[in-house]
Amino acid sequence: MTALSRASHPGGDPGGAVPEGTVPASGVIETQSLTKIYGMGEVEVTALDQVSLHIDRGEFVAVMGPSGSGKSTLMNILGCLDRATTGTYLLDGDDISQFDRAQQAAIRNRQIGFIFQSYNLLARTTALHNVILPLLYHRDGGHPVAERVERGREMLALVGLEDRLAHQPHQLSGGQQQRVAIARALISDPVLILADEPTGNLDSRSGEEIMSLLHRLHDDGRTIVMVTHNPTIALHTDRTITLQDGRVDSDVRNGDRRSPAPLEAKT
Repeated sequence: MTALSRASHPGGDPGGAVPEGTVPASGVIETQSLTKIYGMGEVEVTALDQVSLHIDRGEFVAVMGPSGSGKSTLMNILGCLDRATTGTYLLDGDDISQFDRAQQAAIRNRQIGFIFQSYNLLARTTALHNVILPLLYHRDGGHPVAERVERGREMLALVGLEDRLAHQPHQLSGGQQQRVAIARALISDPVLILADEPTGNLDSRSGEEIMSLLHRLHDDGRTIVMVTHNPTIALHTDRTITLQDGRVDSDVRNGDRRSPAPLEAKT
């Protein structure tokens, strides 16, 4: 936890909820009274209800809660896949609450890296080309081919797959596919990494390897928000936010984080 983070949360309290009317210290994520209502007319469902959060740069945060608690809705809003009905969302200091779809797409492409439970890799496409895919959609025309390829090679080397560049998803283990997905999430050097159950489809050994890799990214200063149903996985993080019925039920520091298993040989 950084000195800035400690200073903004006196006494070591989580400090996740932002009191109404106050201006929190600069963070990667700042939300004020986020509310999301689905439905029309008399049939409405409040998926999020006045959620206010502050997440500092470099924090590793877990989001937990039972089915229907609002986890997915919150992640969709933080990832610019959806928009809140009311409330404010600042990402890296920019108010993106009212961005249109094109603006949201640009933010997703440049500032947010996604890691999905099911990897979401393109079949019959090499690991390298899966990783560099986000660079093809930059609105400024993208990067030169040689630069894209070099960047993709660097990202795959970072996750320990420099010898799997030409492998397609069906030629990789689950753990290797998730590492490709992590490399893809990093390719645009995002300010925020959103991980949705990143170990959910993996065996325990591969899951520990992925958590070890996420720790390395966190140690490098990355800001990571991870949804998980597994309290053991949540203990790997600095802080756990629990949602219940669309509200923040608890926001606690995890103390000394759980020591991850060492990153083992590729599987």
